[in-house]
Amino acid sequence: MSADKTIRRVTDLEQQQAETYRYWQSLSVGDRLSAVWDASEAAYAFAAAFQGVPVNDAKGSERAITRLQRPRR
Repeated sequence: MSADKTIRRVTDLEQQQAETYRYWQSLSVGDRLSAVWDASEAAYAFAAAFQGVPVNDAKGSERAITRLQRPRR
């Protein structure tokens, strides 16, 4: 992902939503999927910590997260 950042001031909700949509559409599909993966992983870790379960402890969890790396085309 690019390290270039632009800060924009928005004054209404519709403008903010349009800006957010444009940002996500500017990313490649792979970058968007990677961001979803990172957010999901963080959410599961947060939920496990909230329940007092160590992050790497799979006991009591009925689901396992698996990430498959596919070669670029």
